[in-house]
Amino acid sequence: MKQSSRRLALKGALSCALFASILSFSLPAAADEAVLRVSAIPDEAPTELQRKFAPLGKYLEKETGMKVSFVPVSDYAAVVESLATKKLDLVWLGGFTFVQAKIRTNGTANPIIQREEDAKFTSKFVTADPAIKSYADLKGKTFAFGSPSSTSGHLMPRHFLLQANINPDKDFKNVAFSGAHDATVAFVAAGKADAGVLNASVWDKLVEAKKVDTDKVRVFSTTPPYYDYNWTVRGDLDPALVKKLSDAFLKLDAKNPEHAEILQLQRASKFIPSKAANYDGIEQAAKAAGLLK
Repeated sequence: MKQSSRRLALKGALSCALFASILSFSLPAAADEAVLRVSAIPDEAPTELQRKFAPLGKYLEKETGMKVSFVPVSDYAAVVESLATKKLDLVWLGGFTFVQAKIRTNGTANPIIQREEDAKFTSKFVTADPAIKSYADLKGKTFAFGSPSSTSGHLMPRHFLLQANINPDKDFKNVAFSGAHDATVAFVAAGKADAGVLNASVWDKLVEAKKVDTDKVRVFSTTPPYYDYNWTVRGDLDPALVKKLSDAFLKLDAKNPEHAEILQLQRASKFIPSKAANYDGIEQAAKAAGLLK
């Protein structure tokens, strides 16, 4: 009986050893698999972000030889923090979130690529109220920004309002934050806010897709241009990989059908190199508006 028990114990030990051996061969393959972790500020609905990224993700896999994983993130601050703590490698940031990421990473976050359109980006002020025709008409009204950390949905519109001697915190009846550009339009259309502001690219996309009734919701003002979005990498990413990524974006050509789909979804005519200095004006505006110390 004791001998039989010993045999069973020995068999159990051998089985465990065999399992551990198999595991030791399989684990390194999974651990060594190169994965590029990509995310974006949630300035639109999560399903829309995934739809926009899918073809670009496949393209980057082909160009880098790595698996590309899109990691949904709950809010703007979480994207910045995840980049700083090396949980993400490549992120789509707005100008203001890049400035926040630069500060959070002690200047190591590196903007490598932007759309050509991002060098002259604008925001659209929208309303469904026929009486609102200028910034001055917003006094005493309810107003919707996007996310508090949004460049085009909050910081720069606030900056231009302040330049026009309109202080949202004092002059508006109520200020709401919708969380995303498409949500701001929904707020205005539903009468939850008398007016709101969102980025020009999302507004144009909503109009083209007929997801906004332009007989009801209209643009009454457009901001002056400013630098906005970019693709930023964490500072310690392999320089060879950073070059592959930059080259991949720069190679995108609207004459190539595969590339054309990617560019269309990214609302880009083409991509161009970016640099941190492009966003110095955003940082100054944030400090002037009291959004950065």
